[in-house]
Amino acid sequence: MDLQWMAWTQPTAIFFIVIACLLVIFTFLGIKYPETPRRGILTIETTRGDRLFITLLGAAFINAGWLALSGLPQWWALGICALYAAAVFRWV
Repeated sequence: MDLQWMAWTQPTAIFFIVIACLLVIFTFLGIKYPETPRRGILTIETTRGDRLFITLLGAAFINAGWLALSGLPQWWALGICALYAAAVFRWV
């Protein structure tokens, strides 16, 4: 199978591997330690999976905005995403 058209790079592969690992970990956590939804500052009931989705969606917007508006290294955006993820899992 020729996958040259996909232009796989090491960062792209790492990104998809991390997402796959997160899904596996959250599936395991959901089976091993079931949880009841909780209400946070958004006043909607969320589970771990919901908060993961909100975090990934927000991180995508943070990184896209960083690329569009900043000339600084992308590592700074990664740090902001980590802070954002911690806040989402704590308060949402």
